[in-house]
Amino acid sequence: MVRAYVLITATAGKALEVVRQLQNQSGVIAADAITGEFDVIAQVQAEDVPAIGRVIVDQVQSADGVFKTITCLAVSGA
Repeated sequence: MVRAYVLITATAGKALEVVRQLQNQSGVIAADAITGEFDVIAQVQAEDVPAIGRVIVDQVQSADGVFKTITCLAVSGA
């Protein structure tokens, strides 16, 4: 399995709505509103890197209120 963290910039006032949408999506392990430069962070998981790409495009970027994403692949885990 491959995991990634997705840093999300939401449109103004939509961060909590984005979190609610992502929490019900296949491949999304967790989603939280955060402080700082980004509005939401999501942890996603899939079988391989191409599948991670599909989760990000189909599940994360398609969520209403998502303006921009940055994906960080996890290279090690505990």
